[in-house]
Amino acid sequence: MPAAIGQELVALLPRLRRFALVLCRSPSLADDLVQSACERALANADSWTPGTRFDAWVFRILRNNWIDHLRRSRTEGMKEDVATQTEIVGDAGEEPILNKLLLAEVQRIIDAMPPEQREVLLLVCVEDLAYREAAEVLGVPIGTVMSRLARARKRLVEMTAAA
Repeated sequence: MPAAIGQELVALLPRLRRFALVLCRSPSLADDLVQSACERALANADSWTPGTRFDAWVFRILRNNWIDHLRRSRTEGMKEDVATQTEIVGDAGEEPILNKLLLAEVQRIIDAMPPEQREVLLLVCVEDLAYREAAEVLGVPIGTVMSRLARARKRLVEMTAAA
């Protein structure tokens, strides 16, 4: 079973990293969170129930790692600002630049959302988890997921219309 889980984890790595980046906004910390989540998933492979969503199980492990990190960092005071990252990769043409500006604006709007709304927006809209699965990952009732998502979507529409 660990070999099968290892293959599942490898396939899930890009999505795990994307979720970790939403949580922490630091590429290096995101990589550390993903690595730790993968290690925990492999070490606790017997606690995953076959027939359930593997990705939701690993997303929950990753989120719990993030919460643990936040608790530890409150005493350590470590923080990296994603706004200081200046690495731009891609074509120097006008369309990619305009797309980057639009994406940066959407990212700014999403970053301004409360963490609860950001998390549910990513899990449901980007990672395509069902409301119930997102609720399990976040450890909240399904109604809470629905209300957070509604507020996040409303805010996104309002802010992009104003921009």
